[in-house]
Amino acid sequence: MTLTMRVFLVLFLLFSLSTNNIAFAEEYAVPHSGSPYLPLNDLKNGEILHLPTGLKVNFDQMQNAISSSRVIYIGETHDNIEAHRAQLEIIEDLAKRFPGKISVGMEMFRRSAQQNLNQWNKGELSSGQFKNLFRKNWGNGYALYKSIFEFLNKNHIPLIGLKSSKKTEDIFRGNDQPGQNDLPKIDFNDRYHRPFSMSIFGGHQAMEKPYRMLLLWEETMAQTVADFLKNPSNINSKLVILAGGFHVQYGFGIPKRAFRRVPHSYSIVLPTVTELPPELKDREMDVKHVSIPLYSADYAWKIQYKVLPENKVKLGVLLENSENTVRIKSVSANSNAELAGLKDGDLLLAIDGIKLIDIEDLTDKLKRLVIGDRARLIVKRGLEEMDIEIQFMEPKQ
Repeated sequence: MTLTMRVFLVLFLLFSLSTNNIAFAEEYAVPHSGSPYLPLNDLKNGEILHLPTGLKVNFDQMQNAISSSRVIYIGETHDNIEAHRAQLEIIEDLAKRFPGKISVGMEMFRRSAQQNLNQWNKGELSSGQFKNLFRKNWGNGYALYKSIFEFLNKNHIPLIGLKSSKKTEDIFRGNDQPGQNDLPKIDFNDRYHRPFSMSIFGGHQAMEKPYRMLLLWEETMAQTVADFLKNPSNINSKLVILAGGFHVQYGFGIPKRAFRRVPHSYSIVLPTVTELPPELKDREMDVKHVSIPLYSADYAWKIQYKVLPENKVKLGVLLENSENTVRIKSVSANSNAELAGLKDGDLLLAIDGIKLIDIEDLTDKLKRLVIGDRARLIVKRGLEEMDIEIQFMEPKQ
């Protein structure tokens, strides 16, 4: 056998492995969770790594590079304050570079909320109505995004809802095929997306339905990105996407699915945590490692993991949201609330002059108080409004 023939056979074997055998991907996976040159653990907090080259860059250098992209994806861990700080810094800088040419799409709002989001952008929605819209679409956690919302609203930056509507999800659960009844076309066959997703879900057959719903979410968000890009009025505009890191990491979630619809330039920035503080170790997930032969992002921005502080003081009540205010369902015995004279059924209208729209308004205030502090509550009981002072003491056992 000649040398040329031997070389040809070796190349043919490698080609066969690369096209027909997933084990090739396992053997040649990108190390260090998608960072081939440098383990992300070696980064210091605040450092930014360009993953394809392994070179560290500063914030301005990263911004100079991603500014040429039509779409900038910024991942997040939903409860991490530092991830949202990083997102805001990127948005603020892009808004300075491209005034009036930036829109922001968020996973936290459904497409069906777009009319309300447009009203909010025009100043036609009150802060209370907007908070209710957030809670209806996403649930709790408004405080995590508050600074981002304030910046977008102040600078009239359009906010776009990305996620599928509940109606669409119900249709999908009814086994209608993608492409029917306005369901997006779904790629079920990405060779890396399924193994990676199933490693998070646990790989059980029972997780097939949640995986299909994940695909619906990502394809719907990708369709929303594509709709933005195809709109002639956005030809000179950029779109910043804020979504869970899972949906943008490795690019096979929203980014690839949007690119499949409309080829375009995009960048992925991944605020990255490599170690949880001891007090948050219970949030760490035990995930089976899956080898993926892809960069996890264009840029990894090393950050700390910080969550909203827990309340140091307790009212001692069970609460529920009630028509733009907060209702006491029950008062615990010997609690600060009982000692102050609060009763079941009372409506909490304000605390220290801050109007209470929902429970989060109250908890945000309580986070700033310590044992021994006093506060004044405006309470409605029946038809009567009362001004009640409460002192926050250590709960009695």
